[in-house]
Amino acid sequence: MTSHLSLADLNALVDGELSTEKLVIVDKHLAGCPTCTENTLSQSLLKFATAGVGRRYTPPQQLRERVLRQAQDPVARKTYERTEDRPVRTSRIDRLGWVPIAAILLVAITVPILQRNALQTRIATAESLALVTEVADQHIAMLAASSPPQVISTDRHTVKPWFQGKLPFSFNLPEGLPTDAKLDGANLTYIHNQAVAQLLYSIGKHHVSVFVREERGNQWSKDLVVEHMGFHVMAVRSDDLEVIAVSDVEPSKLSELLNSIGRSQVGTLRDAR
Repeated sequence: MTSHLSLADLNALVDGELSTEKLVIVDKHLAGCPTCTENTLSQSLLKFATAGVGRRYTPPQQLRERVLRQAQDPVARKTYERTEDRPVRTSRIDRLGWVPIAAILLVAITVPILQRNALQTRIATAESLALVTEVADQHIAMLAASSPPQVISTDRHTVKPWFQGKLPFSFNLPEGLPTDAKLDGANLTYIHNQAVAQLLYSIGKHHVSVFVREERGNQWSKDLVVEHMGFHVMAVRSDDLEVIAVSDVEPSKLSELLNSIGRSQVGTLRDAR
């Protein structure tokens, strides 16, 4: 098929005269060609309007009978009666109705929307996988590091001020922590080339990395709960911040710590599930 449908193809489509095989081809073409979709709709509306005009000015039955009576013409009356006995011809478009055309146009309009949504879903999935991979790698690097954290302290009043001037945002640390959870320190690190705070916690013998960063308007990181390389990765967000936790600790305990940190931020942060 050429780059656009020919006028003959458009007319055949509107009149319902395309073969099944050709209809499939035209349907696929319309799904990816807004120009031909618009032309098909215009052609359909034109034919519909033309057919309507023809029906609109058909003389009513009473007018015909009155004219015939006035004429007092037996020949004319006889001709009229024979004409009335003939079956009224209807166009193919009247017989078939607008259902096939409407269905094709609906597909032509809907398919690009679905394709765009599918593309956005694939992009969101790719971004989500990239985020999970990067935070897991950062956590593993922390576990394998021979050097201590950049700031070592169990006091939130020491850890939070340490980030002042290092991050383009501020965040809060909770006053109380869940049972067995303890703040160990923090690092300044980067995720997707964005400066973030890596808060280091421990729950019993398990180490936890909690990343706090500016919210970037991505819905995919909202209430994120996945498994990656033997670690649990969870994320919640507020109006301004995203909080992402990574650890091999029991998921319920990790969620409890994450939600405790999340609730301490400004605004409302939904609990991780």
